[in-house]
Amino acid sequence: MVTLSLKEEKRLQLLNEIERRQITGKQGAEILQISLRHFRRILAAYRKEGAAALVHRNRGRRPAHALDESVRAQVLTMSKTKYVGFNTQHFTEMLAEREGIDLSRSTVRRILLNASIHSPRKRRAPRHRCRRNRFAQEGMLLQIDASHHDWLEGRRPKLVLFGAIDDATSKVIDAFFREQEDSEGYFHLLKHIMDKHGLPHALYHDGHSIFLPPHGEELTIEEQLAGKPHLTQFGRLLDELGITSIRSRSPQARGRVERLWGTFQDRLVSELRLAGASTIEEANAVLRDYLTRHNRKFSVPAQQPGMAYRSARAEAQECFCFKYIRTIGLDNVVRIGPHRLQVLPGNGYSSLARARVEVRQAFDGSLSLFYKGRELKTATTVPETTMLRKPLPTPLTGKQPRIYAKPAPDHPWRGKFRQFVDKGNRG
Repeated sequence: MVTLSLKEEKRLQLLNEIERRQITGKQGAEILQISLRHFRRILAAYRKEGAAALVHRNRGRRPAHALDESVRAQVLTMSKTKYVGFNTQHFTEMLAEREGIDLSRSTVRRILLNASIHSPRKRRAPRHRCRRNRFAQEGMLLQIDASHHDWLEGRRPKLVLFGAIDDATSKVIDAFFREQEDSEGYFHLLKHIMDKHGLPHALYHDGHSIFLPPHGEELTIEEQLAGKPHLTQFGRLLDELGITSIRSRSPQARGRVERLWGTFQDRLVSELRLAGASTIEEANAVLRDYLTRHNRKFSVPAQQPGMAYRSARAEAQECFCFKYIRTIGLDNVVRIGPHRLQVLPGNGYSSLARARVEVRQAFDGSLSLFYKGRELKTATTVPETTMLRKPLPTPLTGKQPRIYAKPAPDHPWRGKFRQFVDKGNRG
């Protein structure tokens, strides 16, 4: 019994017609689109061995370059245990880097699909969009964002990943984990970039209130006179450093950083799981090691060589703080939240009462006062929340004077009426 394919069966019919002298050898060669010499070689083998001569000699034989079954079993075992959750491409790279098993992606994919193991990353059908051209040189435009995700997969509370990607090269300039998304995190991100590379020409971001004031917020009188809304703390920092702030109108517009989060939420999560990271320090250590390999694989060369980063001025370091405008009271005290700063004499002015000053708050919480660019000598006073204001004693009546306790700033009674305490009874 000989099993023939459709192609081999067609050749058998032509050879039988040759034997019955219904067609010539030249016509048979033209039908099969082979040379007359090769057709005669096939005919000679058919006359000697019959239909078995038409069967390919490798049929039923194991290929010489076939993958060893032990390697196949090892790949399946690692995909279910050590590298569970890795996508096909990432799994292939880890096999080559850490296990010494050098296989192609298609081979690994075929092994996994034959075992009904599919890639965990789901892909949606692509939509037609027009891609914006990249900027020509590295450092012209950086896309910044923060990603909220369960990076440690429940091994600790969720972290937020801050990151900046270069538009010209898709190179991740800097990234780190923090407990929450706040202005201080973006301050640190830009400071790391400035210290390592310099200042970029522009930053591309979303419409978060960290970058722009809330939409529809009414302007103050000062803002109406100036003709522009107030800046957020991070917007003020960009303005002082001369960096253009560009807001994107949709997630697709900042596609490079959004695709970066998709890659990180797939590959980086697997790397963190493999390393067993369970703290923010361990997660940042794994991230630093991963970024080198990520940039080596996914970054592309810019259209123009060189760097477009600007060198920062020496006074640029002073911009990385929170700044507030306050008015000095008649007692030469500046109030900012629960803190009180007493302006000391000897600043070169007879009195600074009612003067508008700038309060600078460093990341460590320390406060400093500046007037016309000059730092003032100050001292910290006791906040009113811890002080009890006692009236003068009344010796004629002999009654105990009432104690007026000022409610806390967040007390629900604040702004409506005072709480009076008289010998423990409410007055």
